[in-house]
Amino acid sequence: MCGFGGYFGSIRDAEALLTHMVAAIAHRGPDEQGKFVAPDAGLGHARLSVIGIGDGQQPMSDEAGNLTIAFNGEIFNYIELREGLIAKGRHFRTSSDTEVILQLYEEMGEDCLSLLNGDFALAIWDNRQRRMVLARDRMGVRPLFYTSKDGVLYFASEIKALLKVPGVSAEIDPIALDQIFTLWAPIAPRTAFRNIHELEPASVMIATQGQVTVKRYWHLDYPHRDEPSKITNEDHAAEELQALLTDAVRLRMRADVPVGSYLSGGLDSSLVSALAAGMTPRRLETFSVTFDSAEHDESAFQIEMASALGTRHHAIECGARDIAGVFPEVVRFAERPIIRTAPAPLYKLSALVRQAGLKVVLTGEGADEVFAGYDVFKEARVRRFCGRQPTSRVRPQLFRRLYPYLPGLQQQSVEYLAAFFGTSNAALDDPLFSHRPRFKTTAAAKIFFSGDLRATLQGYDAAEELTSRLPEAFSLWHPLHQAQYLETRFLLPGYILSSQGDRMAMAHGIEGRFPFLDHRVVQFAARLPPEMKLKGLMEKHILRKVARHHLPAAIGKRTKQPYRAPEARSFVGAEELDYIRDCLGEASITAGGLFNAKAVAKLHEKCRMETATGFRDNAAFVGILSTQLWQKNFAGQAVGAARAA
Repeated sequence: MCGFGGYFGSIRDAEALLTHMVAAIAHRGPDEQGKFVAPDAGLGHARLSVIGIGDGQQPMSDEAGNLTIAFNGEIFNYIELREGLIAKGRHFRTSSDTEVILQLYEEMGEDCLSLLNGDFALAIWDNRQRRMVLARDRMGVRPLFYTSKDGVLYFASEIKALLKVPGVSAEIDPIALDQIFTLWAPIAPRTAFRNIHELEPASVMIATQGQVTVKRYWHLDYPHRDEPSKITNEDHAAEELQALLTDAVRLRMRADVPVGSYLSGGLDSSLVSALAAGMTPRRLETFSVTFDSAEHDESAFQIEMASALGTRHHAIECGARDIAGVFPEVVRFAERPIIRTAPAPLYKLSALVRQAGLKVVLTGEGADEVFAGYDVFKEARVRRFCGRQPTSRVRPQLFRRLYPYLPGLQQQSVEYLAAFFGTSNAALDDPLFSHRPRFKTTAAAKIFFSGDLRATLQGYDAAEELTSRLPEAFSLWHPLHQAQYLETRFLLPGYILSSQGDRMAMAHGIEGRFPFLDHRVVQFAARLPPEMKLKGLMEKHILRKVARHHLPAAIGKRTKQPYRAPEARSFVGAEELDYIRDCLGEASITAGGLFNAKAVAKLHEKCRMETATGFRDNAAFVGILSTQLWQKNFAGQAVGAARAA
């Protein structure tokens, strides 16, 4: 795992620029740094050494000097690929997966990407064809950003490095902000920064003199809803899934350093940890976050699972004040406004892994998207059920069963539940049917936008743009698969793997690995009939069949408890930190120009009085605060002006 930056084109002071770019992302690779400069191209690298520790330095060139690579990530099947290349007569100078990519590229060009099983972002300078090749893994685990200035293409693992390029400045993209306050994340290639872009997952960019092309080399696809499924035997399907998942974990245990595992106490991370525990020659080390609030805490299940596996368990408590304390750093590493505090505990968790002396952890992330574990999937099923009898007073009561952890919802009337979830007026053929309630609830936070921002955004609809990005076959898929696509293609790379995943882990030089996002597992799950994933209202049915052979019954049969963290209440009260008052003060809000200062002041007071309990107010508070911090960190907005006044 690493970070890199580079350019394609003619620039001055290339060595100095690469030095500054690499320094900006040194947290991603604290072990070594390297640079490569050629006419019209340069690469810089910060290395976290995990595989080929002694001989995997980057940037790495082939023997002839025709190809040079800077690479962030791991290729988990590099041993098999290496053996295949050796059988063809090729010789290797190193034991690293980096050299495997170089030699594969020499054999196949960019077509080699289809053979890679891994999480990666890479840049290859092809001196023979005078072109720069950039690529990103299928699921979007590892980030890659780019921008152009004066005819030169610049790229890097994080935007911080691009801001070291002379003339590249940080300015909020209002469309991206609207997308964040609707969809939770910008729609790639858009980022929070105007004129700075993100290479989309499963994409390759080829830059030559005067031309840049981007194409996708892999697509997430589902069968036609009317096609008879080729997978009909549930037991056989569970056996195949067991084999695939076991192999995905096996490949991700490959490292020249110890590999640990996150353990939330839920089904997904527990299953990954159980499989990993049987593969490590040493006692597996597991890591958890605990909370002092009962509605968020899962420590009892974490302890039970760690005890069952006999792991060396580490836990860190994250209280509301802890979230407020690290939140400015969370925003700095996320590089975008966020509307949830959930990344903060994961930031602290990765610090715990680093303190324990590890560099690599497995995680259960991705299972909810791939095997239909989120409440949004069950909610959509109930909404469709209600939509077929919109006058029913019985059917809306099912929503109470979906959200036992939301006490406020339990107290609402049938009429309120029907109206809130839109059971009577929702168009069943709406491509965004499954996610409309979420988008509507989140977008309500835009009531705090300033008049100027509203004018700028007049006529823009983030949900409409999302609809325009759907594939042609989308309408032919089963409704569950449509909902899964929305989660997996957009929210997963846009928020989960970014703001909660790569950025929080790499802030402390920790590499997260995701067995459920092995593309073989993803493709297998996509072919499964919907009822094997969501059976009635029981999520991840097929995965539970696999898990029952590995987990205690109390863990394997648990209903999904969404990972959440305390929101607005983390920031207010008697011990409110100075930066919060500064960021939300009238002078700072007015100077930022994005929010209505009077409305924000009322929201702030409402949160102080603990009367802001709904999702809208919590999302608005966190979103406004994080946007103000973003402006302070990146755009130079003086959020301390309130104190000076």
